[in-house]
Amino acid sequence: MDRDQLDAAVSQAVGDPSSCVLIAKAGSGKTLYRYNSATACAQEFPACDGPGTRKLSSLLEATAKDGQPRQLSCNTQADASRGVGWAAGPIAGTDLVYAAMMEGDRAFPGRMMADRLEGAFRKAKVSKP
Repeated sequence: MDRDQLDAAVSQAVGDPSSCVLIAKAGSGKTLYRYNSATACAQEFPACDGPGTRKLSSLLEATAKDGQPRQLSCNTQADASRGVGWAAGPIAGTDLVYAAMMEGDRAFPGRMMADRLEGAFRKAKVSKP
């Protein structure tokens, strides 16, 4: 994969100082790509599908193991002024999986992130038809 091309496509799709995208090998979960800083990617936010919080790395590990898509969204502030979107799943035509997170007052919902990233992966020629 061409990192520069992928960085540009991901940035256009979900680029934000508080977003993170990880790509890993299915099965092993070995991270092959990270969009944004390690600090941005290590933050914990509400899990949205149950009590507690999660880090993006745990979502990536789960997706690498089971290959199931996930699209979640919820508020991160009690007054609903900020939210978090989580998206994860297999990358079409490859043995790769991704996990993504965006938090903030303009965070995309998980479903929208998944749609936008699917297009970004095609544009960067990471996914295959």
